[in-house]
Amino acid sequence: MVTEVINDLLTDLHLESGYGNGSLGLLEKGESKYLKDLRINVKNVLQSEVLSEKETALIALSVAVNQQNEPLRKFLSALAVKHGATDQEVGEIVACTSLLASNNVLYRFRHFVKKDKYNQLQGRIKMSIMMNPVLGKEFFELVSLAVSAVNGCEMCVNAHENSVLGHGGTEERIFDAIRIAAVITGLSKVIY
Repeated sequence: MVTEVINDLLTDLHLESGYGNGSLGLLEKGESKYLKDLRINVKNVLQSEVLSEKETALIALSVAVNQQNEPLRKFLSALAVKHGATDQEVGEIVACTSLLASNNVLYRFRHFVKKDKYNQLQGRIKMSIMMNPVLGKEFFELVSLAVSAVNGCEMCVNAHENSVLGHGGTEERIFDAIRIAAVITGLSKVIY
């Protein structure tokens, strides 16, 4: 039964049936029922009532890039293109993820240390991509929020959540983006 679920998950992700790794092997050997839940969770988050299929795939892609997960990056970039994403939009997701990885380290440090001096110093990280994003400001901020949540930057999460709402986004869109980030992060611990 577990081997069948693994094969179905691999098919869903367009991976070869012989694909394997240490974590997947341990789950199979332990006959883990979690694999069925994981497969259902992945299918559920890739469908949204408030995000388009393209947006869903792009948010998931940002998490795969952030996790440096090559199998998921390949699958999710192809899925985004299938749902209408251009090469420029996919590239912007990678750029956004890279920028946020930098910002999350800096702002997390500022938050953890809690010294006014560090908040007064210039970060000197160029962020021109945020000024006029190809995907639009609301969606760029939504992706930034998802990546920041994964990276655990409280200051960034609060700032990007405010920005999404300020650009016309809704709490439902935010929550779906965070659900996608959570499940794809979990998936990346099994598929890598």
